[in-house]
Amino acid sequence: MDDGLAVATLPTNTDIHTPATSPITGATPAPGSVADTMRIHSFHLATVPPTTAASALFRSSNGPRDDGVPGPTHIEHLSVMQLGAPAISFERLQLRRVAVFAQWESEGALDDYLGATPLGRHLAQGWHVRLEFVRRWGAVTGLHRLPLNASTMEPEEPVVAVTLAHLKLPQLRRFFHWGRPVEQLVRDSPGTTLALAAVRPPRTFSTFTIWNSVGAMRAMVEGHGSGHSPQRHATAMAEREREDFHFEFTTLRFRPLSEHGEWEGRRGIVPTG
Repeated sequence: MDDGLAVATLPTNTDIHTPATSPITGATPAPGSVADTMRIHSFHLATVPPTTAASALFRSSNGPRDDGVPGPTHIEHLSVMQLGAPAISFERLQLRRVAVFAQWESEGALDDYLGATPLGRHLAQGWHVRLEFVRRWGAVTGLHRLPLNASTMEPEEPVVAVTLAHLKLPQLRRFFHWGRPVEQLVRDSPGTTLALAAVRPPRTFSTFTIWNSVGAMRAMVEGHGSGHSPQRHATAMAEREREDFHFEFTTLRFRPLSEHGEWEGRRGIVPTG
């Protein structure tokens, strides 16, 4: 239920101080530049053939590839879900619409992957945002070595939030019962420019949200947003604290660096600040 989505709840002790030094520009860094060589993350959305989608969902390999093309240091292959949809429905699970969240040693490694691998070429035809890691709460295997705090943000900065959770299967019914109202809260929030969830059966769930500002995200988390029942996120967070839905869960916050491609006919999804 992070960012109001149906996976994990966002903490409320958000530090926001130092202004961004690398606001979103949309430009590709020159080879060999600092931006080209620093570790980054990315989130991708694409519509792919059914066989490609099925292969991606059951793929778990990370790191260097046998064919010599550098791979991500961590990657999650997921199927896009519509926020607030019934738990069992075609809207909830959209197999051809894939979401990929990945960590890379550099932008160069990401560019090589997009140009030289079958899945990467499909992703290159979709949409993605490149991200600078800012902060972590919780931990999941493979991302647990990220620092708790790498940077800070100003209240007016655009922000991207990603949650990743591994569900306790006996908690599935409780998870959807408490999560769907939060999904609807975030989906309808005027502070988001994009909000969706994604899944890899049977137990991996993720959420992805782009917010106009850190302040707008905090307002939702703390129950100060507009609309019906703004306390839904806080209520679900309290229920998770009472009895956790997950055996692993993390919330990650990022500063958007650059946006590429389009999704559902939309460009410029990431606010420019």
